[in-house]
Amino acid sequence: MLTRRPLLAQALTALAATAALGLTSVAQAQTKWDLPAAYPATNFHTENLVQFANDVDKASGGKLKITVHANASLFKAPEIKRAVQGGQAQIGEILLANFSNEWPIYAADGLPFLADSYDEAAKLYKVQKPLLEKKLAEQGMLLLYSVAWPPQGIYAKKAINSAADLKGVKWRAYSPSTARIAELVGAQPVTVQAAELSQAMATGVIESYMSSGATGYDTKTYEHLKIWVDTQAWLPKNAVLVNKAAFDALDKPTQAAVLKAGADAEVRGWASSKAKNNEYIDLLKKNGMTIQAPTAQLKADMKKVGDTMLKEWLDKAGPEGKALVDAFNK
Repeated sequence: MLTRRPLLAQALTALAATAALGLTSVAQAQTKWDLPAAYPATNFHTENLVQFANDVDKASGGKLKITVHANASLFKAPEIKRAVQGGQAQIGEILLANFSNEWPIYAADGLPFLADSYDEAAKLYKVQKPLLEKKLAEQGMLLLYSVAWPPQGIYAKKAINSAADLKGVKWRAYSPSTARIAELVGAQPVTVQAAELSQAMATGVIESYMSSGATGYDTKTYEHLKIWVDTQAWLPKNAVLVNKAAFDALDKPTQAAVLKAGADAEVRGWASSKAKNNEYIDLLKKNGMTIQAPTAQLKADMKKVGDTMLKEWLDKAGPEGKALVDAFNK
């Protein structure tokens, strides 16, 4: 006959085993995702990503934890798309225009003066989005959301009154489109990603570049270049992509939490971009930068650049590109 003591020991052992199984199931129930991003932690896109990750954590009851790796600390900007596609990262943020060599439609929002305001950029996104979703699905990814950067202007050491003033200037290129602009105005394109921009200016590797007020402030461009010409050339978009297999592995409530947080981040991001545009320009001024409106000559010169690039893009993009531009122009 068993004594009471061994029975108690057996009960305690069983209880401990059950508790251990419970802890294991809790540990297994929590999923961790890495989210590589190319821009500083203080950039509004990155702040939006962090808010998105917090929203997912809260809505999923802690079942999905997303860690944002800012400033290209996990993968460099050109590597992020491949990392998500290959499952090295479950989710990531890219600049769509960076991938135009892969597929021209990615760079529709990088065409100078095609969509040169927030309303026009939103209209372009509406016609571009179904094409993006289809292409990314073919590559095993989901387009979760996309947010426009503020309008692009020209940073320079000297006044830029016409395209001729850019001839021979060392020009930062971060995408095929920005490299092509350099070629068309006679500047020297130098490939520099966002994380290396401050150093490139400090060491004289570049003397000019096109970007938003956000990038100018984030990188303290005002310490090196003193003029920003507000050309409002285009509003490129960042896109947040999710590995489809990683998404499919989530339970339905967690999937719903990710989609809802993504939709909220898109609305919040566009509103933030608009608000920050004026804020960044004011901050550049406060730090000694001269903000100039483009001269009539520069506008005319850059319009020619835009027309040339649109024609070249349409040649590459074919019927798909033509249909997109026709839909946008309706």
